[in-house]
Amino acid sequence: MNLTLEPETILWPETNYVFLEKTGPILQIARQAWQEVHRLEALISEHNQITGALSLYRMDPPTYRAGYILAAPPVKLPAALRYEHLGSARYLKFVLTGSYANLPQASGRVWEYVSRNDILVRPDFAIERYANDPKSTPEDELITEILVPI
Repeated sequence: MNLTLEPETILWPETNYVFLEKTGPILQIARQAWQEVHRLEALISEHNQITGALSLYRMDPPTYRAGYILAAPPVKLPAALRYEHLGSARYLKFVLTGSYANLPQASGRVWEYVSRNDILVRPDFAIERYANDPKSTPEDELITEILVPI
């Protein structure tokens, strides 16, 4: 697994985010949430410019949001989706290169690093930003930024 364990501190920019939210065990609900969101992608794109994809998650209570970054606030969203304007905030950025199948293990290693180094985590959602498109990127070249709120 190709994961950076020397994080960079970044300032996340303000973001227009449309998403589907599920609660329950993250490993069980994440795939289902993405399957549902992917089915709505064409409907979202009819009236909005999608500029990226990301998930937000927290463990207490276990909540997972799968969705898209939009260029502007949304217009005519499918009823199943919610919108939130994410404000600018600081995060520690770790980078995973390779298959999304490695995300559970990579995320576990990130949170172990945070714990071992006594990093004070802000009570907010963590972010997984998918930096390239899995439809056009070889699996071993996929880049996922794992962002821990600080």
